[in-house]
Amino acid sequence: MLSSDIAFTASVKAIQTARGSREAYARIEQRGGFRTRISKDLIDFLAGIDTAYLATASAAGQPYAQHRGGPPGFIRAIDEQTLGFADFAGNRQYITTGNLAENNQAFLFLMDYAGRRRIKLWGCARVVANDQELVARLLPQDYPARAEQAILFTVLAWDVNCPQHIPRKLDAGDVTKAVAKLEARIAALEADNASLRARIERTNP
Repeated sequence: MLSSDIAFTASVKAIQTARGSREAYARIEQRGGFRTRISKDLIDFLAGIDTAYLATASAAGQPYAQHRGGPPGFIRAIDEQTLGFADFAGNRQYITTGNLAENNQAFLFLMDYAGRRRIKLWGCARVVANDQELVARLLPQDYPARAEQAILFTVLAWDVNCPQHIPRKLDAGDVTKAVAKLEARIAALEADNASLRARIERTNP
């Protein structure tokens, strides 16, 4: 079984054949399919993102997707096949936790809107409760949130999506810093301009 078969089921391949894309994806399969190990480029990508979507399903197959967010780098590599993050207290519906208790199959969709990049990961996830050492290890420093538990995600396969149709969105904090820098530069230039004008006026009474 190829790693990409986790997504390219027989039904998917049949549709790819009918619509003309099977040959292109067959070439990916000839190269081994999707990646299965957490690489340095994936770790670097994780270090810069603050937005992810975790999809799970109940035992009956009812899907559910939940936003996960935090400071850049809140999802961390534990080893070459495991990601982990602190699960912050929220609205206490516990749908994801309940789903994982009966069906460990999961999917992570990672977004970098500023860089127009996205990565999708297939795998299995589990909730780790009552392990304060692990939670403390995964909790972002100085982040004002309470972690109820940790979630560990075992990566079975991952792939990079093309940037097509991804809207470019900038983080408000980054924009504020950039604007502040520009305002400081403008103020410095205005001060220099005023100083030069005053000097010219003194030399040309």
